[in-house]
Amino acid sequence: MSVMIDKLRRAELHLHLEGSVSSTALKELEPTLTDEDIARELSYTDFDGFIQAFVWVNRKLRTPADYAITARRLFQDLAAQNVCYAEVIVSAGVILWKKQDLGAVFDALEAEAASSPIPIRWIFDVTRQWGPLPAEPVFEFAAANRHRGIVGIGVGGIESMGPARWFTKHFDDAKASGLRLTCHAGETTGPQSVWDALAIGAERIGHGIRAIEDPALLDELRSRDIPLEISITSNVRTGSVSSLDAHPVRRLFDAGVPLILNTDDPALFGCTLDGEYALAATKFGFSESELEQIAQNSLRYAFTDAADARL
Repeated sequence: MSVMIDKLRRAELHLHLEGSVSSTALKELEPTLTDEDIARELSYTDFDGFIQAFVWVNRKLRTPADYAITARRLFQDLAAQNVCYAEVIVSAGVILWKKQDLGAVFDALEAEAASSPIPIRWIFDVTRQWGPLPAEPVFEFAAANRHRGIVGIGVGGIESMGPARWFTKHFDDAKASGLRLTCHAGETTGPQSVWDALAIGAERIGHGIRAIEDPALLDELRSRDIPLEISITSNVRTGSVSSLDAHPVRRLFDAGVPLILNTDDPALFGCTLDGEYALAATKFGFSESELEQIAQNSLRYAFTDAADARL
């Protein structure tokens, strides 16, 4: 099975740049850090703890050059796994929150993408709990820079503290500008969060695992062909599911909901895309043909066409 997984032609569509910073990369950014320092700061047992770890890593990204190094190491890792395309989420709202120059940071990221061994596109992410007003410059920047490889925009952060409907107008304007739309939903709160994401126009749902609790929602996702960006290890590590056995990935697939497998924050969760596919096979009984279907989904539901992405 591992040989088969290695040969699958697949993409990463739910992958946070800031969540990809490995221990090695962290020490490259800040040489005084020790393994013990990193292990202590990245130790957590629930979603709130994960957010704190994510913030700690973000604070190590102080300059455009730091973002460039992070991107370069990520692209090398993706290529080593035979990933053929990636849409990388950038926490643009956090960059502004840190009072950094978003334009300068993106210049550095764009330069790294140009020399990446695989095609890279960007999804800009806003932090929902801060509300719609701080999100405005992120949406404006993304719309103005679509020609530079920004293909989509999304909503992340603490789901319970920022309803998707706060961003209705932002999503309407983003769609009008040509941006594609995704939204974290149904990860740590119930199915209504997914309904709300659909209501504002989300074309893909980040996580969406709580949809399993609502048969009508499963029907809606299936009939509208809306995929869920599933990250199994992430959901276990953050406590979004109580255990690996409790993860609904198999039931969602069997219900006919389109699925894509992703790593989310691979460095923070200690996972790889190869590992997520292997986990689906060994723990949840996905066959080779089913894994091939999921891999094809990762290309089918990408926010850019195959010719443009050099697939």
